[in-house]
Formats: sequence, structure tokens, C-alpha cells
Amino acid sequence: MTQAVLERPVTRERATPRRRRAGQGTGYLFLSPWLIGVLVLTIGPMIASLYLSFTDYDLFDAPHWVGLDNYTTMFTRDDRFWHAAGVTARYVGLSVPLKLGLALAVAMLLNRAHRGAGLYRSAFYAPSLLGASVSLALVWRAMFSTGGTADRVLAAFGLDTGGWVDQPQFALLAVIALAVWQFGAPMVIFLAGLKQIPKELYEAAELDGAGAVRRFRSVTLPMLSPVLLFNLVLETIHSFQSFTGAFVVSSGRGGPSDSTLLYTLYLYQRGFTDFRMGFASAMAWVLLVVIGVLTALLFRGSRRWVFYAGEGR
Repeated sequence: MTQAVLERPVTRERATPRRRRAGQGTGYLFLSPWLIGVLVLTIGPMIASLYLSFTDYDLFDAPHWVGLDNYTTMFTRDDRFWHAAGVTARYVGLSVPLKLGLALAVAMLLNRAHRGAGLYRSAFYAPSLLGASVSLALVWRAMFSTGGTADRVLAAFGLDTGGWVDQPQFALLAVIALAVWQFGAPMVIFLAGLKQIPKELYEAAELDGAGAVRRFRSVTLPMLSPVLLFNLVLETIHSFQSFTGAFVVSSGRGGPSDSTLLYTLYLYQRGFTDFRMGFASAMAWVLLVVIGVLTALLFRGSRRWVFYAGEGR
């Protein structure tokens, strides 16, 4: 009797199709808030914006289909569009390297500190939490205006440049300084990456006679290259989307002499000042394509300088 029971084949209970569908339904129920948010707040507005980019729409009348006229006007008959693109290129080209360089330098200092490291880390990260606020941009504008704090400090060292935000050759530098000052987020990411580098690599390099600069070039940068790529991509995207600083510093005009006319600020002017929402939508899609192409190029170029642990080269 016992042997018969032992020899009886064991059957496992299999989930029926109805039970599997019930489990999937429960999962979709929990995902429904996110799915609704993506459809209503992301995909829906993107489709509407793509349609409006081919129309003449002023927010008051019904959209009128014009085909590629917005794109043709943008590329061939709008000089301010190309000026805004050039200003944005200079802004991105200066702010991203300076911001990442400062973030990496401070992260390396904090990586060596032991006493009070948490306090310093919080203090350096705080500007990143406040950077997008209008109030901080107003303070920054007051600091760099004529007679402001920056003006008086530079004058004390014999550099009488006047108010930066009032001069075309310096206004963009004030906006770039505001962006670079918000280096806390990439700093924290760099610091996390530095904590993951094995100390044995530094010890072996030091035994081989490598100095501080050589250890930085041969150990720190290769091991930190994936984190550097991550920060580079994020900061490049964020820089192209920068708006608040330039808007507040220039009082929404992009001045003086359009020296702070970033692409997003010009997009805002075309959409909400000139009420050419179709043209602004076309600008938004051009910006999306440019960011996508640059991101793809960064990832493609990263094959030459990004090192991943365990990867044979």
C-alpha cells in the first residue's frame, strides 16, 4: 500500500488560463494610474504637438493646416531662430564641461574627507534643489546687475566690468554661472562612483611609481567613465532644456541684444507672446530631434573611451 502511494505520479497544479488572465488583470489594475498618466500627460500632448506643428494655431481660433510652412519659415526666413540656436550651443558647450569638471573636483575632495563629509555633501547639493526656482534666479540677477555683489567684488580686485546682466558680452556668462553653480546632482553621482573604485588599484599604481596625476588618468577616469557618460548625457539634455535662469535674468526678453536668447526662451516667446503655437510646436520637435541625435552620438562615441569592469579590450 505504501509502495503504491509512493509510486503514484505527482501532479502539479497548473494555473488555468482563467487564473492567468485574472493575475494579469490585477497587474494592469495596479499599473493603471501610471498608464493613464503616460497616455493623458505624455503621449497625448506629444501627438497633439506633432499635429499642431503642421498648422497655424494662435490659441484662440481653430488650427489651420499649413503643412511644412512652419519648418520652412524656421530654417530659411527666421534669423532669430538661428541666433537662438547659436546662443544655446555656446551655453551648452560652456556650462556642461564646467559643471561636470567642478562636480568631479568636489566629489574627489569629499571622497577623501571623513569628518563632516555628510554636512559638506548636503551643503554642496542644496543649490541643485533650489536652482530651478524663480526666487533664486531673481537673487542671481540682483547679484550680477550693475552695483550688485559680483560687480563690487570684481571692482575690489580692479576688474570694473559693470553689471554682467546689463552687458551683451557678459550676460550669457551670468546665466552659465547660475547653471554651473547647480553642480550638486552630478557631484553626488560622481561621489557614488568613486566609492565603488577598488582601493587596490590605487595601491598597485602607487607601488608602480604613479603620481597623483597619473593615478587620476590611469585609474580614476577609466573606472569612472560609465558614470561620466551618464552625467554627460543627463547634463547635456538638461542644458538644452534650460529656461528659468535665462527667462528671469533677461526679464523674459533674452536681452540685452538677444545675448541670452536660449532656444527654449525663443520657443516660449513664439508660442505665448506672438501666439504662434504651431510654430512653437515645430520648434519643440526640432529640439527633440537634435537632443535625440546628440544623445545617440554620445553613446556611439562612448565605445572609444568608456570602460566597463570585466570587459575585454
